[in-house]
Amino acid sequence: MTDTIKSSFINGEFVAAHEAGGVLENLNPSNPGEVVDRFARADAELTHRAIAAAKAASREWARSTPQLRADILDRIGTEILARREELATLLAREEGKVVREALGEVDRAGRSFKFYAQEALRANGEKYDSVRENVGIDVTTQPVGVVGIISPWNFPIAIPAWKAAPALAFGNTIVFKPAELVPSSAWALTDIIARSGLPAGVFNTVIGPGRTVGDALLRSPDVDAITFTGSEKTGRHVAGIAAERLVRVQLEMGGKNPLIVLDDADLDLAVEVAVQGSFYSTGQRCTASSRLIVTDGIHDRLVERIAERTRQLRIGDALDPATDIGPVVDPGQLEQNLSYVRIGVDEGAKLVLGGQYLENDRKAYHFSPALFTDVQPGMRIYREEIFGPVLSVLRVRNYDEAFAAAEDTPFGLSAGIVTTSLKYAEHFKRNSSAGMIMVNLPTAGVDYHVPFGGNRGSSLGPREQGTYARQFFTRVKTSYQLA
Repeated sequence: MTDTIKSSFINGEFVAAHEAGGVLENLNPSNPGEVVDRFARADAELTHRAIAAAKAASREWARSTPQLRADILDRIGTEILARREELATLLAREEGKVVREALGEVDRAGRSFKFYAQEALRANGEKYDSVRENVGIDVTTQPVGVVGIISPWNFPIAIPAWKAAPALAFGNTIVFKPAELVPSSAWALTDIIARSGLPAGVFNTVIGPGRTVGDALLRSPDVDAITFTGSEKTGRHVAGIAAERLVRVQLEMGGKNPLIVLDDADLDLAVEVAVQGSFYSTGQRCTASSRLIVTDGIHDRLVERIAERTRQLRIGDALDPATDIGPVVDPGQLEQNLSYVRIGVDEGAKLVLGGQYLENDRKAYHFSPALFTDVQPGMRIYREEIFGPVLSVLRVRNYDEAFAAAEDTPFGLSAGIVTTSLKYAEHFKRNSSAGMIMVNLPTAGVDYHVPFGGNRGSSLGPREQGTYARQFFTRVKTSYQLA
């Protein structure tokens, strides 16, 4: 346990510990008796100070050269990658993600900054001929201004990185509110950014609860855009306030992602795709495949093999290289998982295996991945996002029924199919309403240089990542000039 109390970062410096909000203890879910870090909780006053700093720095940063922004972003990415083992260990300690997955997340964060270092230099703008004589037209983009970033706990360094990097690349200033459950990775990222040469006020981090810090960020007239990742319920709240204020908003929310497995699928491949997509990262991914839709001819064999493969998974300390599944993030998520298991049994589904709290000496939040069969489409375990390793298997007769079942959801983030049929693979890619389609791959796992996002209850606003991020973080300006 450390006696040091870390604090928010405002206007180029870590502020003195602010007593008004109290102290936040960040606990290790693999060993809840271990305090990873202690933080001074910020309040609305500190949040407004951060917003004022971002606003004051906004004009000069918007006018900065692309080369300056590129160099700074590249330095940030370089340091993240150079410290990947250290940062991954920190991430595993505070979130419970196993080390090999944490390493992948840290790599993604570093690569995101390096990608947008290049995007900052990309030539942008268009020239048009007017329908009138002697008139020229320029179409350019300009920064939005002050951007509020609200990030979730399940990807504590990658999601802040893929939001902050394009915001900075395109000339915006930032007030960043990380999830209170996982502030240590966010603080480490902030520390790296603080030493990158970024001017004071351009990037600010405020560590505190949503009811004060988040609300102040959402309602401030000096915040020009909000990018949020989190639950659908909170996302709707964010959208409502943004609509009242008429500011742009980008939401990435929940998912209840389907994975179809057809009779012609490679069975070994289908097992690995299903297990990885459903249970890895302890099921705590918005892109996880929590609905497995299987045709009659392969159903029984697939369920048997998934059960066999799941029993082989090692559940343990996130820092142990042999661990496949770490703990869930906190007692609240553990109880939510257990509650849905009880709901599934009460609804009449068959619990094939798992779904239990695994008692241990450290009182870690270990939960055994749950597999349900005899599932009906109206069951809550099939329709509602659980955000844990709980897989519901729906039996169908053919591809047409499978496709209809996959579409039967208020969400639309990711969807997958395992098949050797080019016909069905192409139909699924063309006609699925999900924002991201996976063929013979897990529904979870996307690259940093391509657009990320979904439809319906999963996402709102322009896509994140890749070149598409420019759409949210810049405004389009059309200029006319008489020749």
